[in-house]
Amino acid sequence: MTTLLSRDDLLDAPLLRLRAHCREVAPALRDVGMALDRDPDAITEFLHLPAFAVLDQVFTPPEFRRPSPIEPFDPTCTALCVVLEALSHGDPGAILAGPGAGLSRDVVRELGDDEQREHFFGRAHDGPVWTFFGLTEPGKGSAALELETTLTPDGDDWLLNGEKRYVGNGARAQIGVVFCRRAPGPWGIEAVVVDPAADGFHAELLPMIGLRGARISALRFDNVRIPANRVLGRHRPPSRRGVYGALHALLRFRPGLAAMTLGLTQAACDYLTEHKPPLSRYDQLRVDGVFDRVAAVRRMILDVAGEIDRGVVNPHRIGVVKMRAAQLGEQVTRLAAELLGPASLIEHPWLEKVYRDLRAFEFMEGTSNLHRLSAFQGLLKHDFFGEGETDEARR
Repeated sequence: MTTLLSRDDLLDAPLLRLRAHCREVAPALRDVGMALDRDPDAITEFLHLPAFAVLDQVFTPPEFRRPSPIEPFDPTCTALCVVLEALSHGDPGAILAGPGAGLSRDVVRELGDDEQREHFFGRAHDGPVWTFFGLTEPGKGSAALELETTLTPDGDDWLLNGEKRYVGNGARAQIGVVFCRRAPGPWGIEAVVVDPAADGFHAELLPMIGLRGARISALRFDNVRIPANRVLGRHRPPSRRGVYGALHALLRFRPGLAAMTLGLTQAACDYLTEHKPPLSRYDQLRVDGVFDRVAAVRRMILDVAGEIDRGVVNPHRIGVVKMRAAQLGEQVTRLAAELLGPASLIEHPWLEKVYRDLRAFEFMEGTSNLHRLSAFQGLLKHDFFGEGETDEARR
């Protein structure tokens, strides 16, 4: 049944075609995800799949895209959400394991000059390139801007010292962005492009229970030399460099992360529908209820993505969308495990993997408690239902 929450009125014809293509190629990622759960480094065996061609288009600015049979589309936040939800129905771990600019895309696009963008994005013409986004530090958690990683001058260059933790693909990336402190205060934060081949760069894989393909890592920098032309936004005032770049990237990627969560949640709902035993009226109503909540969260995601594409950024609403998607994923997997029987996580290996994977999203892009606090502050300030801050004002 088509309802207000499930109809496609928020997507234009090109996005509907893009979603249809992604839904067509997504099932092949299901086996990729299972393989990566056993061997996270097996991703290179699957890069020929059509899904990775779509991801390459999503995470590459149009001027740097390689020729592709995929219909061209604008790299909007809505397009990102459409692609990530549809492909995550196959497996989000495969998405996170793949090459591409990822979170660093928007930082380099927004802060980088022409030479820096060419240096970062242009190398993908020679083959797959993995990247990383280094913001979180040990012991800091959600206080990500309380940075202790330092950037100190050394002649015409800079020296990078410090640590980062929970960095996706950090141990296998060929290039990445690191946020560090040049001076006290919020305007003393910089974003720099780092080459992992540089002396003093150390990376260690962290043991993971879910989303193992993402290769979450710990990084350490011991006097890593940063050339002056690798400081992003050096042509901008300090107020429009490091912190601005971090927030710009996080706020625009957060709806996409919610979409990834929702795509896997929808897959769990569909799996439950396919494998469920005869249910009581009460349990059937519970199943119907989670399908309704999935549709509602999808609508919320597309709403905030559309706002971002119009230049309106409301961090309170964006955070709530990510929080609701993460919570719903956990609720659905608990319900599926309950209704499929006491041995369900043994008898259904894919469901057991999804049960683990969906819990990882709680800790990505801010925990639920952080977003609850943000929503509360927005309500107190009468900002939650407001227009937020426009891109023009942020500039």
